[in-house]
Amino acid sequence: MSPKSQPSGRLFVISAPSGAGKTSLVNALLTTDKGLVASISHTTRPKREGEKEGAHYHFTDRADFLAMKSASAFLEHACVFGHLYGTSLKGVNVNLANGFDVILEIDWQGARKVREKNPGTTSIFILPPSRRALVERLQKRGKDSLDEIERRTNLAVEEISHFDEFDFVLVNDDFDQAVFELTEIIHAIRNDVFLPKPNLSDLASRLLSGKSRFE
Repeated sequence: MSPKSQPSGRLFVISAPSGAGKTSLVNALLTTDKGLVASISHTTRPKREGEKEGAHYHFTDRADFLAMKSASAFLEHACVFGHLYGTSLKGVNVNLANGFDVILEIDWQGARKVREKNPGTTSIFILPPSRRALVERLQKRGKDSLDEIERRTNLAVEEISHFDEFDFVLVNDDFDQAVFELTEIIHAIRNDVFLPKPNLSDLASRLLSGKSRFE
């Protein structure tokens, strides 16, 4: 992969509750856009089956992670489900300096920190089409117990409540359409084209209402 001719790249953040499909969307973008690279986060959580060091995460023990945090090596860091996650400041800056656009796949807390440090960051939030769809996607992943699915579904309510902090919000109902919309956003930002923010407050309100994990 060769860097683009422009002197510096742009920073994109994508956030979503677990099960909304952000990782699949990001992977689809990366296969078609050679000017876009994903930042690989450091994490203290155990490696899952099929995951590879340096491809999915940099798997780091807690002591080393805390040492990096103390050395201000992270652009942002957060504790999610009891595990630490952090974005390498050096890794992001090297890619940006080489002219690549960098995409961060992080939660809303990390997105807020990145926007504070880099006001030019473009932030995108992915909504599921319904709470039922969110639960079904978590079940199909086959990675979590029923208790964990319920915990993630309940946490999704908190995450979704921050959707209006983001520059763009889209619904991952039809996957191909969501990839198209994400691609349009990235191209628009690169070319300084204005895109209006869609009004999805009604959908967000429905996702935030109710307490049953099967609604």
